[in-house]
This record gives sequence, C-alpha cells and structure tokens, in this order.
Amino acid sequence: MRASLPLLAACAGMALAPALAAAQDVGAAVYGRTCIACHGADGAGVLPGVPDFTQPGGPLSQTDAVLIERITKGYQSPGSPLAMPPKGGDPSLTDPQIRDVLAYLRREFAPK
Repeated sequence: MRASLPLLAACAGMALAPALAAAQDVGAAVYGRTCIACHGADGAGVLPGVPDFTQPGGPLSQTDAVLIERITKGYQSPGSPLAMPPKGGDPSLTDPQIRDVLAYLRREFAPK
C-alpha cells in the first residue's frame, strides 16, 4: 500500500494539471482583453498614474481580498488622475475570471 501512495499522488497531480493550465489561460486572456490597455504587456502601466504591478510594495503586495474588491468595484490609486472602472470596464467578467486574472497578475508580475 505504501508504495502506491507516490503513484496515487502523481496521478492526482496529473489530473489537476489541465485544470490549472485552463485557469492560467483564462487569466491571461482576461488580462489581454481587459487590463493590458492601461497596465501594459509588462504590467508596469502605460498611462500616467496607473499602478506598476512589478514594483516591490506595489499593488500586488495587497491581499487577494483587497485586490478582488478593487477589481470588482473599481479603484482610484492615491494621486492618480484616472480610476479603474469596476471590472476593468468589462461588466461581463465573472467572479472566477476575476480570481483567474489575479492569479495571472501574481504569477507574471509580482516582484520576486
């Protein structure tokens, strides 16, 4: 029985891999159609006052709960002349898509 545990764990990991890849693809797709215009392909921001995701202590230092609320309800960074509209201006975004894009932001842009 003990010898089969590693095999079972490996199989479970293989079953989760497609679901994880799909969520990553959703996050990247949402970012590409909704967020990239202001936050840029590199996450550093392309408009004055848009937060830079790549900076230590920047937006990605906040908790998921804070960031999900800001994405969902919209947010204006202190000192910024622009406010991000609710759901980045895409009212069709679902809660799972918002979680997927946040996971994408953390994976791609969080300072290491």
